Amino acid sequence: MGEHVDLSGRTAVPGTSHRLRGYLARPSTPGPWPGVVVLHEVWGQDDVARRQADRLAAAGYLALLPDLYSDGGGLRCLKATFAALKAQRGRAFQDIEASRAWLADQVDCTGRVGVIGFCMGGGFALLAAARGFDASSVNYGMLPDNPDSALEGACPIVGSYGARDRGLKGAAATLGATLSWLGVEHDVKEYPTANHCFLNDAPNGPVVLRPLLRVAGMGPDPVAAADAWRRIENFFARHLRGRD
Repeated sequence: MGEHVDLSGRTAVPGTSHRLRGYLARPSTPGPWPGVVVLHEVWGQDDVARRQADRLAAAGYLALLPDLYSDGGGLRCLKATFAALKAQRGRAFQDIEASRAWLADQVDCTGRVGVIGFCMGGGFALLAAARGFDASSVNYGMLPDNPDSALEGACPIVGSYGARDRGLKGAAATLGATLSWLGVEHDVKEYPTANHCFLNDAPNGPVVLRPLLRVAGMGPDPVAAADAWRRIENFFARHLRGRD
């Protein structure tokens, strides 16, 4: 369904990766379509992430999965990418903006663009909600140190977290309360059976680490994932398509 695209030199956004690449999934229905920028987990642009983009394309969105590790790969870029997430600025944010602008400029895009992220990408999707997107889906993404100021003026947000995710304990409640206080439309839900990465359709990450991830309970939860995807697709339909 998808194709690999080279975004280098095709955007006016300064400070992007020199070799910015992405995976583009197109719907099979006639366009134009709203766009969605898909932000991958810490493991990078893998098969699970590409299938998430394919799923969004099947739902009627022009889905672009940028490789946030384009300039050097995961091992070289991981530290800098997390540093950008912590600092709320840096090349990763420029790559995300370049992806949004590229989608919005396509003749087969309606101009409305959402963002969805998972794990590390969920943290970026949360911060990107206040940076020009029309809707954001945050899936087990870390919260910023200053959520009140970081999320002021954010677009509508749908968030999904797992109650068994020890690293993000209380994140769903904190995010929901913050968005209520800021007056940002939102739908944030915590799933009692779910852990980190529960929206994935298969285990991922380095093979050598998968037994440890499995012991920690991280990975797919098909029941929780089905409900989360339903909420995400309904939320995007409302805010990117204008459908009730």
